Amino acid sequence: MTGFIVFAHGSRIESANQSVRDVAHRMAIAGGHLVEPSFLELGEPDLAGAAARLVARGVSRIVVIPYFLTLGTHLRRDLPKLVREAAESLGSVEIEVSLPLDGHPALLDALLDRAKDHA
Repeated sequence: MTGFIVFAHGSRIESANQSVRDVAHRMAIAGGHLVEPSFLELGEPDLAGAAARLVARGVSRIVVIPYFLTLGTHLRRDLPKLVREAAESLGSVEIEVSLPLDGHPALLDALLDRAKDHA
């Protein structure tokens, strides 16, 4: 069974972290998936904690979806290290990372929708 982690940066503003938790929850409901939020810093759970929660729920494969727009330093340097560490600690669980949100066709629709509100 596959589980998903929505991986965000994290913020000192708890309402920003809660919005990530909310989108992960909505993803779980809309897609019928097992989904956990996680944060690089300034939020809980971290990637290892979210992965452990999914394994406890019975998953054997995890896909990390970066809740980042572009492939910057955190996704190039920090996320691969965190994924390696989580995979090592969990043993036989396969963990892979999807592309960031940049380039997804729905982003254009979201931008146009925001512009429409102010045109």
